Amino acid sequence: MTSRPLNVLFLCTHNSARSILAEALLNDLGRGRFRAYSAGSSPRPNQQPHPLALAVLREAGIATDGLRSKSWDEFAGPDAPEMDLIITVCDNAAGEVCPVWPGHPATAHWGYADPSAGDEPGEVKHEAFRRTMQLMKRRLEMLTQLPPEKLARALLQDSARALAGS
Repeated sequence: MTSRPLNVLFLCTHNSARSILAEALLNDLGRGRFRAYSAGSSPRPNQQPHPLALAVLREAGIATDGLRSKSWDEFAGPDAPEMDLIITVCDNAAGEVCPVWPGHPATAHWGYADPSAGDEPGEVKHEAFRRTMQLMKRRLEMLTQLPPEKLARALLQDSARALAGS
């Protein structure tokens, strides 16, 4: 692993819930070893992070400043930070044709159910967001605890894909 943080991009369709949760969690857990970003393949016009995603993050004491929904196009250009790892967190984004990422980063798919789906009452939906955040946190803790040799460019894809079953 280099001396710079490992750049990780989380992708989902709209970049309002799961990818936002993953970005904030990894930036909190990464302790300078990781720098997380998130984006969507097709965020809606004027898309904002889901209020319940922001609420459960704040409840967990995780900073939400600067979180915003954005297109993955921001990360495919020559001026974008070079990603080391790209993780899709929803099945729709995993099945889409992605841009060609600068630097040819490692990729993995960690599928999570959409906590914003359905018409459940507020507390049920709130609990779905909490549960999704906890599942992500457990997997991201494992990622951040990997030894440096497992995060080396040659092994990063295998390491990240192995965590998909965790």
